[in-house]
Amino acid sequence: MPSTRRTLLDLAIDHHTLTVPLDWSNPADGRTIDIHAAVVTRPGGETLPYLVFLQGGPGNEAPHPFHSPTQPPWLDAALEEYRVVLLDQRGTGRSTPVGDADLERRADELAEHITHLRADSIVRDCEAVREHLGAATWSVLGQSFGGFTTLSYLSTDAASLADIYITGGLSAVGRHPDDVYSLTYERMRVESERYYRRFARHRDAMRRLIDRADAGRIVLEDGEVVSASRLRSLGTLLGSNDGWQTLWSLLEADPATNAFRHDLGAALPFSVRNPLYYVFHESSYADGHATGWSADRVEPEDFRSDPTLLTGEHARREWLDTVPGLQPWREVTLALAEHEWPRLYDAAAIAASGAHGATAVYVNDVYVPFEFAMETAALLPGVTPWITSEHEHNGLRAGDVLSRLIDLARGRRIR
Repeated sequence: MPSTRRTLLDLAIDHHTLTVPLDWSNPADGRTIDIHAAVVTRPGGETLPYLVFLQGGPGNEAPHPFHSPTQPPWLDAALEEYRVVLLDQRGTGRSTPVGDADLERRADELAEHITHLRADSIVRDCEAVREHLGAATWSVLGQSFGGFTTLSYLSTDAASLADIYITGGLSAVGRHPDDVYSLTYERMRVESERYYRRFARHRDAMRRLIDRADAGRIVLEDGEVVSASRLRSLGTLLGSNDGWQTLWSLLEADPATNAFRHDLGAALPFSVRNPLYYVFHESSYADGHATGWSADRVEPEDFRSDPTLLTGEHARREWLDTVPGLQPWREVTLALAEHEWPRLYDAAAIAASGAHGATAVYVNDVYVPFEFAMETAALLPGVTPWITSEHEHNGLRAGDVLSRLIDLARGRRIR
């Protein structure tokens, strides 16, 4: 499909839509989807090399290319060196999105469709877009799940990549999802206790809210009767630089007010805006395994006995019964939890890739365990790690992380 150009302030944005196979392993079956990519260029940057941005997720579209002093700095930093390609992951944004309208299909058919939306298929989409743009190689910036996708890229098509930049996205390679979720619980224990040391009275505030939830007395605007497990998932806020402020505000508020219910609904993770984020979330850690509700299965005993310990990116099976927006996805989600996912990564290929670039590894990351991130970093000797406690998992959106990584990759003095 021909590209269309739009302008936003001083940025030129060229929109490209390609039709590609749904199942890259069997294009002959005839099923196709559309893939959308926006190429963002600053004046004078028309001949710069390409950098494709791979968003966090799974199930999230690329951000809009706003460009102003009030926006996070990574796009400006990228546009100094590159033309930036914002790719909507398949199933999101303008890339044949999956949503509630698809629930008209049979559950097993929709589940099978979703099995083709993982990182390995996104890599194939990237290659189609790169070839469409006429680029022999391009660089990649992978945030969180986008970093997982970059590792899959290095497993199969490393020759297509120039520099790679990964932020909070060095996934475990060859590990079972149970190993990953066990470590994320350990991290959430540390972060929960750290928060309560700072704000000791909030532990009792959380207990009171848990009691209120157990009594069915927290009801959101969409009718959700908030369960204790949903309330505890507010721990995801501790995975961002300033998320603790939202948690603090909620624990200071009067839970009987409309304002509390509204703010709580906005703060809870796994919203129905992008149902894929919940529906096949655990698959992002399934490097050759069925997940079987891993986060539920490996929950430590102290988390089961102490409801004030907050949880993070731990998808719960019970939410299929308690969250109105997720209930229609029940059969699809249950099927995907039992799906035997193929391998995502090839450790030998990653190690032999000759990858060059830099990566931000966050010591306190509650989503991507530091220990496994460092194991994966050892497979990438040409990718310089910046190991930091300055930022949480959202560092790319909160600071000058990309500028530092570009400087590290180019051997320049850190700004």
